[in-house]
Amino acid sequence: MVKMMKLRKNDQVVILAGKDKGKRGKIIEVFSKANKVLVDGINLVKKHQKPNPARSVNGGVNQFSLPISASNVAVINPVTNKGDRVGYRILADGRKVRYFKSTNDILDA
Repeated sequence: MVKMMKLRKNDQVVILAGKDKGKRGKIIEVFSKANKVLVDGINLVKKHQKPNPARSVNGGVNQFSLPISASNVAVINPVTNKGDRVGYRILADGRKVRYFKSTNDILDA
């Protein structure tokens, strides 16, 4: 069973742990089965690659981002400008929305 993640694509997040602790970025992709997220400019690694014309790969040292654990990121609350925990709430009209637990502000408009 796959747990529903409280993080979504295009969320602004802050990194809580690891070599990029304190950095901020935007979620590019969410991998819910692996419980990981890909954040733009975070967890950068370098890979030395040979040129391969068949796959149109240029040779050299290529730099790209790898996914990090979803537990190491927190959504940025625009009111406090800090990372905050997110919960779910069902509104009177039946919509399920995310909200910030510290300020009770609705995240999804």
